[in-house]
Amino acid sequence: MKLKAMIIRNVKLFFKDKGMFFTSMVTPMILLVLYVTFLGKTYTDSFRAAVPEGHMFSDGLIEATVGGELISSILAVCCVTVAFCSNMLMVQDKVSGARNDLLIAPVKRSVLALGYYIATVFSTLIVCVVALGAGLLYVRSVGWYMSVSDIAWILLDIVILVLFGTALSSIINIFLSTQGQISAVGTIVSAGYGFICGAYMPISNFGEGLRKVLSFLPGTYGTSLLRNHAMRGVFGQMRADGFPAEVVEGIKESVDCKLYFFGNEVTTTMMYLYLGATVIVLIAVYVLLHAGTRTRK
Repeated sequence: MKLKAMIIRNVKLFFKDKGMFFTSMVTPMILLVLYVTFLGKTYTDSFRAAVPEGHMFSDGLIEATVGGELISSILAVCCVTVAFCSNMLMVQDKVSGARNDLLIAPVKRSVLALGYYIATVFSTLIVCVVALGAGLLYVRSVGWYMSVSDIAWILLDIVILVLFGTALSSIINIFLSTQGQISAVGTIVSAGYGFICGAYMPISNFGEGLRKVLSFLPGTYGTSLLRNHAMRGVFGQMRADGFPAEVVEGIKESVDCKLYFFGNEVTTTMMYLYLGATVIVLIAVYVLLHAGTRTRK
């Protein structure tokens, strides 16, 4: 019951804070506009460059391919950056002194930690599902090749990435204690995460050394999972149109649907296992660190 009360309290505070809620909700919409406006042409040119000579794609199929790549990029970024924004409540409680009051109350340290975590997951999922809806409307307008199962897989990817983003933000936020630190971390994450997870530019375009480094990062595989499921229908249509398998596989590699770990292809099953294991480890570290902060006070 105490955990439920903590979760309800944190979720209510998140939605009551108009600034925090508005920032979390508007971020995916801004990204969608920016991606379509500035990255759409880049993705289209990159896609055309990956098509071998002698093969022609219809404009509709190209637009659908770019649309799938765009929404997967947006969701890959939002699942983590919005989690950081939603999780600001944990730091704000420190700033306002509310956390000291909660520590005095007869609430277990693990309950306090999980209350912040679960509430952030819930709030972030709401924002990301809204972002998915907006993205699907955009894809519908440019070319629709998705199935119900594709959308279901995308929802699963969102859940796992939100769990990852929330755990990561929770660990970092433990060490923050001022509003300025919140803003600084939020700016750094918003500006840099999209690059290191392959959302802004496919990792296949990076140098070999950087690709090996990024192959250790869980976010890289989260982006790839979203790409695979957002673009599966497009690739199926390419095969139905008679494109050779090697051409389709080459395009999949160019947009990071296929990733390699030191030369070995990483299957989607392995991506899920790696992300899941990372989430479990990060949550355990977060709970231990949260318990330790009370001991040190």
